[in-house]
Amino acid sequence: MTEQPAACHCRAERRAPLARAFSSQEHASPADARRAATLFLEHARTVHASPVSERLKQISELAVSELVTNVAKYAPGPHLLELELTDTVLRITVWDSSTDLPRTYGADPGRLGQHGLEIVNALSQQLEIHPDRVGKRITATVPVSDSAPGPAQNRPSV
Repeated sequence: MTEQPAACHCRAERRAPLARAFSSQEHASPADARRAATLFLEHARTVHASPVSERLKQISELAVSELVTNVAKYAPGPHLLELELTDTVLRITVWDSSTDLPRTYGADPGRLGQHGLEIVNALSQQLEIHPDRVGKRITATVPVSDSAPGPAQNRPSV
């Protein structure tokens, strides 16, 4: 009986998710959050050979920027950005210390501002908002594949 090389077994195994968390105790900086997301995905691509397309990088930068901008505007104080990449999705989670849940508004091209969650919702496969013991968590799930993400399945209440 011949022994198969270890590489044959690795193909059947699913890679563990890559996760990285970034926190701030003072103020939210959308630019720092975008940079963290870009570095995370670049690390995943170069070190872990994860499939990271230009589309995924652009969507992650925009979604992270919108979510962290909301923290800066509506929930100043400590916050946490967590990025998790699997073979099929990128999960972007922002936690902040405010217990106020965000509100979304219907599409209104005449409205100035308050389009952040609307944008994240459009980019995501799923958008979840969960109250926490202290504050809340907002998670946007973005598909890794280059196909269009489609509307989020779980929309936040208005």
